[in-house]
Amino acid sequence: MSDRVRVLCRPAIAAGFRLAGLRPDLAEDDTEGAGRLAALLEDPAAGVVLVQEDFYSALQESQRRTLARRPLPMVVPFPAPSAALAVPAPDAFIAELLRQAIGYRVRIG
Repeated sequence: MSDRVRVLCRPAIAAGFRLAGLRPDLAEDDTEGAGRLAALLEDPAAGVVLVQEDFYSALQESQRRTLARRPLPMVVPFPAPSAALAVPAPDAFIAELLRQAIGYRVRIG
C-alpha cells in the first residue's frame, strides 16, 4: 500500500520535518538530490514525496513531465525557507524609540 509520506530536503531544514513526525532523506546538493529522488520514487510504500524545490528544478524538463504523469508516488515540490529579513531604515528605529518614550509618533526628516 502506498501511504507513506517521504521528504527530501537539505540538512538545514530537516529539523522542522522531524518535529512534524517525518523522517527526511537528506541531500547536500542538486546532483545528490536528484539521485536520492530517483531512489525514493522506487519505494513501493511511498504515496507522497515532498521534495525541496531546488532539487526538483534541477531535473530536466522531460523528467518533470514524467513525474507529473505518474499516479504514485505523487511528487510535491516545496520552496526552501528564505532568510531575507526586512531591515528597517535607521530613522524608523529612532522614531519608534521616540514614540515609546514620549507616547506619540514623531516624523523625522
